[in-house]
Amino acid sequence: MNTTRHLIGRLRSDLDNGNNSFQYRLLGAGAGSIFDIDDSTGDIYANQRLDREEQSLYILRAQVIDSTTGRAVEPESEFVIRVSDINDNEPKFLDEPYEAMVPEMSPEGTFVTQVTASDADDPASGNNARLLYSLLQGQPYFSVEPTTGIIRISSKMDRELQDEYWLIIQAKDMIGQHGALSGTASVLIKLSDINDNKPIFKDSFYRLTVSESAPTGTTIGKITAYDNDIGENAEMDYFIEDDDSLTFDIITNNETQEGIVILKKEVDFEQQSHYNIRAKVRNHHVEENLRNYHMEASSTFIRVQVEDLDEPPVFLFPYYAFKVFEGNPNGSFIGIVSAIDPDQKKSPIRYSITKGKVFSVYDDGTIINTGELDREISAWYNLSVTATERDNVQQISSVPVYVQVLNINDHAPEFLQYYETYVCENAEYGQIIQTISAMDRDESVEDHHFYFNLSVEDTSNSSFTITDNQNDTAVILTNRTGFSLQEDPVFYITILIADNGIPPLTSTNTLTIYVCDCDDNGSAQTCSNKNLILSMGFGIEIIIAILICIVLIIGFIFLMLALKQRRKQTLFPEKSEEFRANIFRYDDEGGGEEDTEAFDIVELRHSATKREGKARKTTSSEIRSLYRQSLQVGPDSAVFRKFILEKLEEANTDPCAPPFDSLQTYAFEGTGSLASSLSSLNSEVTEQDEIFDYLNDLGPRFKRLAYIFGSSVQSNK
Repeated sequence: MNTTRHLIGRLRSDLDNGNNSFQYRLLGAGAGSIFDIDDSTGDIYANQRLDREEQSLYILRAQVIDSTTGRAVEPESEFVIRVSDINDNEPKFLDEPYEAMVPEMSPEGTFVTQVTASDADDPASGNNARLLYSLLQGQPYFSVEPTTGIIRISSKMDRELQDEYWLIIQAKDMIGQHGALSGTASVLIKLSDINDNKPIFKDSFYRLTVSESAPTGTTIGKITAYDNDIGENAEMDYFIEDDDSLTFDIITNNETQEGIVILKKEVDFEQQSHYNIRAKVRNHHVEENLRNYHMEASSTFIRVQVEDLDEPPVFLFPYYAFKVFEGNPNGSFIGIVSAIDPDQKKSPIRYSITKGKVFSVYDDGTIINTGELDREISAWYNLSVTATERDNVQQISSVPVYVQVLNINDHAPEFLQYYETYVCENAEYGQIIQTISAMDRDESVEDHHFYFNLSVEDTSNSSFTITDNQNDTAVILTNRTGFSLQEDPVFYITILIADNGIPPLTSTNTLTIYVCDCDDNGSAQTCSNKNLILSMGFGIEIIIAILICIVLIIGFIFLMLALKQRRKQTLFPEKSEEFRANIFRYDDEGGGEEDTEAFDIVELRHSATKREGKARKTTSSEIRSLYRQSLQVGPDSAVFRKFILEKLEEANTDPCAPPFDSLQTYAFEGTGSLASSLSSLNSEVTEQDEIFDYLNDLGPRFKRLAYIFGSSVQSNK
């Protein structure tokens, strides 16, 4: 600071006559430091340089004293010292650095920001504080208003070319005249993005591959587009155009803005080996006023090549259903399945059945049956036919095959259940004693219908008759009044049941009717061939009693078998009384099989007495009859010799038999009594009734037996 004293003014009292008797004094803030006064002349001096911007005025007091008396000549007076302004301060920008943002491509004149500078000089003193703004840097894109400092756009700008600009603004005081002071400020102007650029593919052609075994949803490749915009304006949507097959789709990765091509539908190399599709891309967000920048979406071509793989055989149908009639002989044709190799090499196919034991398949896919088909046993068969490539046995596939067995009328109708039928001795004529119905194991397209009739033999029987109700049931009625439990205890009637099949089948069913002694209510009390009380409604007590009896009988049988086994294990069975008639005992050991020559076996032969009767027509009955006859004829018969050898083999292999070669057992029982054998094993069963009158000649012990058999024959007649 310049310390040279400057005269700034003078104080002078009106009473001062110039005799130098007055003294001037300066009082107040700054007196003696900033300002001094000449006490004799009253001149005021500034001891230092004054700055108006620090203090623009000073208020002081002045006092005049008479030096001779020391008294104030006048009262104190106050005066003001004002500091006049000079242009000693340059303009300053208080808020720098400035920063502003404006959308790109904004039109000319668009407001950007405003800058303001200040000048410490006195604005009221000339032009010291009057400022003018100018642009030192930033042309030709920006301009500044000289008096306001407002910055505006003077030319459109593209953010993608340059996204920010630095401006230098100058402010000059004294309205820019010569000698004016100036100050500068920098302004950073950033361009914000608008969606004025559409996305464009980097490549105009993409080549992708996909395996024909790839499942849906598989990613097969990526495509990429770029957008010069940023942020939300660069978000894209990919889509496929010109893909009528709807085989592919494109989804957008929101993080990388890539297009991911995925498989939307499975592909088959044999059907189509490649696909040509067009993909397009567009921005997700587009403002209405920017639509003109996005009129035509960018596109690219994609060629997808399908890779061929070795695939398993393919059946022509997802399943096969065949129908066949039951009863067809083995090897009958069922149906044909067919599979092909979908690959170009067309490998031959071999077939096999993995499920189904009664079917087989040929190499050409023809299915035949290898077992009997019976609809009543199984109406449906679920098979699984496997096709295998001969060139690659690992490639197999299966198909379900359903075989329906169709019905033929091969089962005759039969009684629906077992009927326990009885008739009371005092039954009236036309009384219903039983309602019967039938069943048929065949399957019928229409409802089963049954027809009931008596056999020809029973039609002439005057005891019972049958009435068909025409509703698959029939009733048995009495055809006479009164029955005798003693004379005719049991009746057997033969009922013919015919179905409505094609062709119809008829079965013969025998209904047993017992004659019973009934009470007044018609409930059976005592019936023929039964030693128990019959009742149509069996109580639970009777059922329990029957079960107990069955258990006791079974226990008795097991006991008898145990005793017999124990008796068989006796060490010397020849001492038993039961073998006396059939055992020959010798004291010597014997010579083995040659001992049979020690006696004449012909002596054992007896002339058997055979009952006269009509022979059975069945082959089995003839064999049994010949067998019995051979036993009665004697040892010369071949059957007898075979029987003896079997017995000898049993004796040799029996560990419990005694070590005697002389033990011989013969199968025929001899002539015995005059009545011959009464055993049922020696009785022939014929289709016609035998004559039992000879029983009356056997004595009083056989009269009851003769009565029973004679009554049975008469009732059957």
